[in-house]
Amino acid sequence: QVQLVESGGGLVQAGGSLRLSCASSGSIPRINAMGWYRQAPGRQRELVAAITSGGTTNYADSVKGRFTISRDNAKNTVYLQMNSLKPEDTAKYYCKKSNEWYDYWGQGTQVTVSS
Repeated sequence: QVQLVESGGGLVQAGGSLRLSCASSGSIPRINAMGWYRQAPGRQRELVAAITSGGTTNYADSVKGRFTISRDNAKNTVYLQMNSLKPEDTAKYYCKKSNEWYDYWGQGTQVTVSS
């Protein structure tokens, strides 16, 4: 069973930056999209950013201009660079990798932004 492992979360002051990484324990065939989601307490999980196999990116309006999703295919890793962090970005961040058969999820990494 392939597992996704997120890292890079932590506590940061407002205005600071973090870089999240998501690696796979094994190879996932024919990935067509990878993305980052987040879930704050009492709220639904929401899409933060996604990138397709063709390199097309998509961002939530709330993070446009501040967050950047990227990938390293050789390392099977997807990244989320988060700049100008705000307290409302506080959430648990999850990585997802998808192919036509299955969605693979990580266990999440906590991001806490203090004001």
